[in-house]
Formats: sequence, C-alpha cells, structure tokens
Amino acid sequence: MAQLPLEGKMQEIRADAPSLDRRIFLMSCGASIMPQPVVQAMHDYLDLEADVGGYAAADIEARRIADVHTSVARLLNAKDEEIALVENATVAWQKAFYSLPFKAGDVVLTVEAEYAANYVAYLQIKQRHGIDIRVVSSDETGQVDLDALEAMIDDKVKLISATWIPTNGGLANPAKEIGLIARRHGIPYLLDACQAVGQIPADVEELNCDFLAGTSRKFLRGPRGAGFLYVRKERLADLDPVIIDHWGAPWVERDRYELRADARRFETWESNCGNRIGMGVAIDYALALGLDQIEARCQILSDRLRGGLRDISGVEVLDLGPRPSAIVSFRAEGMPAWEIVRQAATRDVIIGVTGKASTLIDAERRGLAQHVRAAPHYFNTVEEIDTTVEVVAGLLKSNHTN
Repeated sequence: MAQLPLEGKMQEIRADAPSLDRRIFLMSCGASIMPQPVVQAMHDYLDLEADVGGYAAADIEARRIADVHTSVARLLNAKDEEIALVENATVAWQKAFYSLPFKAGDVVLTVEAEYAANYVAYLQIKQRHGIDIRVVSSDETGQVDLDALEAMIDDKVKLISATWIPTNGGLANPAKEIGLIARRHGIPYLLDACQAVGQIPADVEELNCDFLAGTSRKFLRGPRGAGFLYVRKERLADLDPVIIDHWGAPWVERDRYELRADARRFETWESNCGNRIGMGVAIDYALALGLDQIEARCQILSDRLRGGLRDISGVEVLDLGPRPSAIVSFRAEGMPAWEIVRQAATRDVIIGVTGKASTLIDAERRGLAQHVRAAPHYFNTVEEIDTTVEVVAGLLKSNHTN
C-alpha cells in the first residue's frame, strides 16, 4: 500500500493526542479530541484569568483573541471583517438566518438532508411570517438534484439554504454548484458547513456562499462552545441582527446606536475568550498540516472502513453521494445500533449512534431509524480502521451465536 498523506507527521500528530494510545477514536463527527497545543493554550488562558480576572486577561490577550478572526478568515479564504466569532455553528447559522427580512409568501429552498436545527427555524419563521419552505429533491446518487433546484427558482425565492455534509449518511452535497446557481440568480445562499470545516477545504470564493456557519469542536479539533459565521461583505449592509448589544452596535447618542460595519455586528461583548483562543489554535494546527492533505487521508481511511464494513455479512452501509465524506453510517441485522456502540466501547473503539431526528426528511425517505456512525480523521491509522472492522464483525458473530 502506498504511503498515506501525512504519514511522515503521524508520530508528532499522535503524540499531540495521548489518548490515542489507549483507544481508537472515530467520533470527530460529534466532538473530536483536541491536540495538546489547543489544550495548553486554553490552560494558559484559564491560568491567566485565575491570576488577574477575566477582564484583565482579555485585555492582556486582546491581540491574540482578535487574531482568531484572521485564523478563521485564512481557513475560509475570507476577509477578517467578514468573520464573527460566536458560541457554535447553530448560533452562527441562526444569526444569519433570523436577520434576513422575510415576509409572507417568501420562499426558502432547502435540501432533503437538512439538519434539524435549521429546519425547525424555517418552521418557526413560517409560523411567524408565512414563508413557504420548499425541499429540493435528491438525484439518483442521493445528493441534491441541481436541475431540480434550478427549476424551482422564481422571484419568490429569497434564500437557498443547505447543509453541506449532513450529520450522517456520508453525503457531501455539491455546495459549490449550489452556490453557482444562487449567484447566477442573485439569491442569498446560506451554507451549514458544521461537518465540513476541518475535514475538507472550505473556500468561500469557490463556494459562492453569502453566509457560512462553522464549529470548532468537530473536525477542526477545537473546544466546544466556539464557532464562527462568515458573511460576505456585500451582504452586510442588508442584515439587521435580530439581537444586538453595545459591542455589535455601539451606543453613540442617547437615542441612537450604530451597527458595526463588519461582521462583528453579530458578536456580543461577553464571550468565552479561552474557547476562542483554543479554536484559533486548532484552526492554525489544521492549516499547518494542510486541508488538502487532511481531506485526502480522511478519504482513504473512510473508504477503507466502508469497504470493510460492506464485507461483513448482515451489515448495510448507508452512505450516499458519488464521493462520500469521512462520516460512515451503517446498521446491522439483528443488533441495535446502541448495542454495537456500547460493546465497541468496551473494546476501546469509540463510535456513535444517530437517529432520524437529526435529518428527518432524509430518514423518512430512506426508512432509517437509529444507526451507527463512525468518522475516521487524519490522526487515525489503517491498522485502527482494520481493527474497527474486526471488532464489528466479531460483535455480530457473537450476537448471532448467542
């Protein structure tokens, strides 16, 4: 077998995650494990807060905190002023979506594999303002049907909103091609990149998106409680944040405030500065390794896992799309997903369970209930993937024997 991408750096990468010596971790699609430089940066900042207090610590590290905007901008090929730092990807997505001026009769186009948090927001705005939610069908591969999307566009469509890589199902929607359609028709495009950033390159200029929401805790390997929103500069003037404070909108006169001219109008004064610093270090760590290299290694490992699982009698791999992501979903005949996950954990293999509630339309369309998901990342090895396949095969064999 040819040498995998990043193989020459694996000793250093795995040394930065000591727990990998004790278990096989395949849950970066939920919350990944942080490398030691991320952990150390957060510890150092917490120690500083303990020493001088939160406000003084933020003043001392003000430049470093502000530089996180630059790290996110580098990750996305964006400008610093187009980046807002927030608590998570859902908050980022909501800040963009709820700031759009919807009215009765407006149409939002979305995809069958849309994430639940996004869809319930559509439903709420439908109840409040009478918008129409239209779901674009999928093609024969399972990804959004681009021809169907194009055919659904009319002058009532005010937003195209899509999840790039869903919670499960292995799918990677054609985000760039969706963006080209949105741009051609002059329609705002909101992209949920929660599962994409850190796994694959995410260039907002190539994606043609107007808004992008991302998180720290998944494939970027940063802490929970940190995320970011990208807003294309040309769209900023059209957006009035649904909630503001004196950071995003300084109070300049008794009867007047001024929204910030940049994306920080979506930020608030109070924040977890340590988490933001950790996210910045995690992004810099990924960029130093190279997103192209990360993507290539993830692709090889996830393809190997899918292939191994397909060879196990009674296992059905549930992944969609012509080029699946690093999220591998499967179910097994006669053994509940939660039981596979529980027993795998006793053998030091960390995988997870997902249910239909996260992607209800896709789950109902495909008749999915609970199933297993596993997400190889660049810190995993071929040997770990093969061991995982052996563990799953052994669990099913033992279950059938009993």
